[in-house]
Amino acid sequence: MQGTQKGNYSIMIRIMKYGEVSNREIFDRSMPTVNAEKTVAEIIQNVRERGDSALKEYTEKFDHARLDSLIVTAGEIDEAFAAVEPDFLRVLEEAAANIRKFHGSQVRQSFIINDENGIVMGQKVIPMDRAGVYVPGGTAAYPSTVLMDVIPAKIAGVKEIVITTPPGPDGKVNPAILAAAKTAGADTIIKAGGAQAIAALAYGTESVPKVDKIVGPGNAYVAEAKRQVYGVVSIDMIAGPSEILVAADGNSNPVYVAADMLSQAEHDKMASAVLVTDSEELAFQVRDELERQLPLLERYEIARESIDRNGKIIIAENLRSVIEIANEIAPEHLELCVDNPFDYLDSIRHAGSIFLGRNCPEALGDYLAGPNHILPTQGTARFSSPLSVDDFVKKSQYTYFTKDALSRVAEDVALFARKEGLTGHARSALIRFENQ
Repeated sequence: MQGTQKGNYSIMIRIMKYGEVSNREIFDRSMPTVNAEKTVAEIIQNVRERGDSALKEYTEKFDHARLDSLIVTAGEIDEAFAAVEPDFLRVLEEAAANIRKFHGSQVRQSFIINDENGIVMGQKVIPMDRAGVYVPGGTAAYPSTVLMDVIPAKIAGVKEIVITTPPGPDGKVNPAILAAAKTAGADTIIKAGGAQAIAALAYGTESVPKVDKIVGPGNAYVAEAKRQVYGVVSIDMIAGPSEILVAADGNSNPVYVAADMLSQAEHDKMASAVLVTDSEELAFQVRDELERQLPLLERYEIARESIDRNGKIIIAENLRSVIEIANEIAPEHLELCVDNPFDYLDSIRHAGSIFLGRNCPEALGDYLAGPNHILPTQGTARFSSPLSVDDFVKKSQYTYFTKDALSRVAEDVALFARKEGLTGHARSALIRFENQ
């Protein structure tokens, strides 16, 4: 049930029935690969060796901006605030408040256990000293990414938050990004993008402080750079192109479903939009709606290629099968467009962020609702989670035993140690009780 002709246009999205085509076609996520490893390694090495000079050269080469300074000044931030319309500043504040409310509930507490004489144990939750936030530029500006990355770090108690983002050819950062950075509470903003910005955050330069963790999405070169610096610093995830899976029953409105699919398709030519439904009628209605709505998009060419290359409509036998398929795909965004969606929530095991009901478009989560939009992609929702306050803290554990408390377990410790052939461990537990 591939693309067919109807009217004067060609319908390119694939429609397939689960069980009638191979699972490989249903679950295939093959994407064009970018061989960036060598190029990124060279960029990282150059930034490590030459610092700011290398960053400025790459900014001129890739962003066509010649910079005297890499650091955004307070004057530039004030100028950006003046340039942004008041209504957008109001929406930024509203979104920031919602994000703070949601992420404030994620804060973990240290704990202490003191339930035996002479024994104290516990765990400390400690915020990282410094976090780096990468904010993409290029084909679109993402002030929402600033809020989603910076606010959880602030709530976690991170002492310093550094943003890197590419400038335009005029050497200035998009005003909406600067307004979001001020709203969220970022400390430093650096005019640098690409793999070179990741290298600067990982190793530090004259202008860019070395951070403990790098978060935020980016293109294939940014993702590869994060992979290469992991271990020197921590990273949130290596994210792939954006994804949406709409799980819909036959009562769903095809106009809404198609619009929600296109909201992700317009992100990137490699983004994927998938509908899984138990209604063949809805499948074909959504197919036609996609073709009707595509020409209405300003980013038509991007969305068109995304739908043609990666879009799928999968027809399943029933809603139970729809949920099973969704769990197997483990999408970044999952819309559950069914009657009584909370009845199915516990059945969803693998998804980055879940949107329940017919009036909860994924775009709500991108901007305003409060849950984070930095999410696992490419099926990694099977074992990883959305960005959260937890990403910006680490834990230290501690143990205290009095001598009497140690005496009660020293022989057991020694027995365990000898079983592993580590007699030095055994001796360290017993030596305190020799010659007594």
